[in-house]
Order: sequence, then structure tokens, then C-alpha cells
Amino acid sequence: MKRLLLVLTISILFFGSASIWAEAERVTFRNAQSEANYTALVNELRCLVCQNQTIADSDADLAKDLRAKVYQMVEDGQSQNEVIDYMTARYGDFVLYRPAFKMKTLLLWLGPVIFLLLALFLVVRWVRSQAAAAPAISLSKEEQDSVRDLLNKTP
Repeated sequence: MKRLLLVLTISILFFGSASIWAEAERVTFRNAQSEANYTALVNELRCLVCQNQTIADSDADLAKDLRAKVYQMVEDGQSQNEVIDYMTARYGDFVLYRPAFKMKTLLLWLGPVIFLLLALFLVVRWVRSQAAAAPAISLSKEEQDSVRDLLNKTP
């Protein structure tokens, strides 16, 4: 029984660690500039599957493919602008974390401001309508005196 448990434990450790080693991407660069370009690019490009992560942070298969393509293009000597142009031509401006300010991305840049102003306008309008709809309470002289007397009493 102890022997079986030992074999099972060793198997789990070996195969578990082997899968971790297989997942790790090992990339080597021809120079420091290529490595810097690669790092900047994978941190600038958005994962199209996760949509809130860079391709450097994502574990999605598409992100792995995009990292491999970026690595290949950087190692082929292409500049950062050429890689970004290729990715935007293929996947659109959404692939960029900071898309260019142009007509196609106008709503993307101005949308949050427009929605904030619209929400502020609606809140102000609602508050004013509530204030106008509230009935004015008027007390008679006797009721005012009674309230004043109650407030002036000390416990």
C-alpha cells in the first residue's frame, strides 16, 4: 500500500510539473532592443478573448498565438509601428489598449464623458422635479407654537 501511494505521488509530481514546464513560453532574443520591442508590444496589445488583459497577461490560446506572431515579427526586424499596423489591419482598433483618436474611435474616447454628462443631466432634472412636486407644508400659528414648545422642552 505504501509503495502504491509513493508511485502515485511521484507520478502526480512528475506529470504535474511537466505540464507546467510545457506551458512556459521560452523565447530568446537576438538583442536587447528586440526584447524591449517585444515586451512593449505584448503589453500594448489587448487580448481579443479576455478583452481586459494584454496578450502578455492572458493565457488564452489566441493570446499565445498573438505573442508568437509578435515574436516572429520582432525577430524578423519589423518595427513596433509595423507590428501594430499589422495587428490593427487584421483585428481592428480594438486590439490596441490606446487606440488612435479618429472618427472610427470617437465614441470609444468620448462615450464615457457623454454618458457621464447625460447621467448628471438626468439626476439634476429628477431632483428638480422632486423639489417642485413636494407640497409646501404650512402650519397655523397654533401649530407653530405647539412645535416650538415641544422643541424647547428639555428632557
